[in-house]
Amino acid sequence: MEMKAFGARLRRAAPIFGRARLRRAAPIYAPDRSARQSLALPERSCHSSVAAFTLIELLVVIMIIAILIGLAFPVFQGVQNQTRKAQARNNLVQIVTAISAYYAEYGKYPLTPATPADTTYGASMANAQLFNELRSVSATQNPRGIVFLSPPDVKDPSNPRAGISSAAASAGQYFDPWGKPYLIRIDTDYDNQVSNPYSQNAGGAPLLRNGVIAWSFGKDALSQSTSVTPSDKNAGTNKDDVISWQ
Repeated sequence: MEMKAFGARLRRAAPIFGRARLRRAAPIYAPDRSARQSLALPERSCHSSVAAFTLIELLVVIMIIAILIGLAFPVFQGVQNQTRKAQARNNLVQIVTAISAYYAEYGKYPLTPATPADTTYGASMANAQLFNELRSVSATQNPRGIVFLSPPDVKDPSNPRAGISSAAASAGQYFDPWGKPYLIRIDTDYDNQVSNPYSQNAGGAPLLRNGVIAWSFGKDALSQSTSVTPSDKNAGTNKDDVISWQ
């Protein structure tokens, strides 16, 4: 009887122990791939809505950039022109200094004509021969071979600017930053004065007490300074001319 009672108790306890083992062995829950994707969808859709631009927003940005470029371009042009003007002024001073140094070395100005008269280069007479003497390149009146001036060569011979041209039609000529030859007037009649190319607002008129003057037509590449009758420096196409003596 006792053995039967003990066996009955074991049978009743077996399901309980089995359930306990099942509970201890049950794996930790981990969502499957589809569940993870469904959880991540709201986050991705949120990011895409923040990063996206509408067509109107893109057009507004492009318009703002275009307006800024339009405002900056005139400023850039003004700065560029001021830089060229300063470069031209510096070149003119160097030209006058080089011719004065030639005079100090040889006791006369280069290429003095047989008949005494002031000489103007860069207008009807090209300035190439004058600068050949100053650079000691194919010089005929610089026997000591002194280099009084050494300007750079132009970068584009077909459009000469800011240097000595090497193109066949303008070889040896010295051009300003806007593409016109520099003009030089020398007191080769040795009366200690030269004619002023302007009637007023450019020093004494009609004569300047200088041995050498030089000037540039400036940004517009035009000037009335080579006309028979001089005109006001501050009028017409003379306004942007760059001169060495003021």
